[in-house]
Amino acid sequence: MWSILTVRWVLGLIFFMAGWWKCFELTPAEHARQYFVIGFEGRWIPQAVLQSLGLTIPYVELVAGALVCLGLFRHLAYLAIAAILVTVTYGHLLLDPLYDTTSHIFPRLVLLVFVWVAPMEHDLISIDAAIRRIRGRRGA
Repeated sequence: MWSILTVRWVLGLIFFMAGWWKCFELTPAEHARQYFVIGFEGRWIPQAVLQSLGLTIPYVELVAGALVCLGLFRHLAYLAIAAILVTVTYGHLLLDPLYDTTSHIFPRLVLLVFVWVAPMEHDLISIDAAIRRIRGRRGA
């Protein structure tokens, strides 16, 4: 129970704080410009797609990170984080086919897989678990 909570909070904070910085300090527009539009100029990906991804990812990180910490809509939040990790991995590998994923992507992936495969009934300290308990009492 405590191990799942701890890993869930570490993973959630990593994404929440990245999203916070990108939304409120860097700004989503600057994130899109610096990390997507400029970085992938001349590649096969249309600029509109790059701009959309760059503007969207900060908000997804912020919301998904918060949901993971709270333990609310966990599977949806895990799916969102997985999509970000796949996108970021592809982007890095497109720029550098031998990009070292061990320092940035892989640790987050390990945390994600841990909480995603952990049995839901063992993650008791979450809003989802509280909702299940309340619904269980109503049905009894």
